[in-house]
Amino acid sequence: MNKEIKERIIQVCNEKIAKKGENVGLSFYAFFKNKNDNPKLLMEIATWWIETHQLDHFEKAVKIKQMIILP
Repeated sequence: MNKEIKERIIQVCNEKIAKKGENVGLSFYAFFKNKNDNPKLLMEIATWWIETHQLDHFEKAVKIKQMIILP
C-alpha cells in the first residue's frame, strides 16, 4: 500500500470515529469515491482486507486505523 492510501485510510477512520464514535464500523469501500476510478488500487485494498487479513465486510474503524499505523 502506498503512503497516499494509508493516509486516506487513517483520515477516513478519524472522520468516521469523530462523527459516530469508537464503535463505528466501515468497509474497504469507505476509502473510495462512489466511482471505480482506480480499479487497481481498489483490488489492492480488497486483497489486503479480504485475503491478507481475512477481515469481515465491516470492521471497527479503530481496528483498521491501528492496523495501518502499526503494520
